[in-house]
This record gives sequence, structure tokens and C-alpha cells, in this order.
Amino acid sequence: MRKNSIKNTRINGEVQKELSSIIRNEIKDPRIHPMTSVMAVEVAPDLKTCKAFISVLGDQEAKEGTIRGLKSAEGYIRRQLARNLNLRNTPEIRFILDESIEYGVNMSKMIDDVMSETKAERADSEESSESEA
Repeated sequence: MRKNSIKNTRINGEVQKELSSIIRNEIKDPRIHPMTSVMAVEVAPDLKTCKAFISVLGDQEAKEGTIRGLKSAEGYIRRQLARNLNLRNTPEIRFILDESIEYGVNMSKMIDDVMSETKAERADSEESSESEA
């Protein structure tokens, strides 16, 4: 995999900012969940294709509905990107569901559960050692 150039990194940031603005303010599709965010964007160096990683806060049905809604609005989104960004080519967008935030929240919860269990075990062992003394 080739390292991103400064130009490509800048384009990724601009496309991500515009894409999130379009999704939040301009699309009125009821399938798209209001808690939808664009986590990352990877534009190919030739500006032909683009992967947009989308995170949705909600259940599995809301996630699938949001991705379906975004795929159906892809032409409109691409046209708005072309209007708002001055690029040689407007990339074809592929929406990919990103579940990394949900995964991180679940891992954090599991760590907190383990920590609370070990604290409870320590407290129990200290109480039993104090009662023996």
C-alpha cells in the first residue's frame, strides 16, 4: 500500500468534511439515522473512487437502513460534492459501515466490568483477612 501524499491527505479531509455536511444538512431520506457520522474517507490517488466509512449510533436495523439510504442518494451526494469541491474528477463513493466506535465502547465496558470484579474480590479478601485477625 502506498503512503498517502500531502495532497491526497488534504483531499481526504475536504471530502470528509463536505460529505458529513451533505449527509447532516441536505439529505432528507427517513432511512438515514440522525446520529450518522463520517469517520474516515479514503480517496484514490486518481480521484476516481472513494471509500466513506460511516458510523451509525443505533441498532442493526438503523445501520442497514442508513447504508441503504446513502447508497440510494449516492448520485445526489456526488453531484453536491462536485458543486462544493473543485476537483478534477468527482469520486464514485462507496459507503462502508464502520463499527469501530461501537467495538471500542464494548471493549471499554468489558474492561470496566473486569476492573469492578477485581476490586470487589480485593475488598472481599481484605474483609476476610481482617475478620481472621
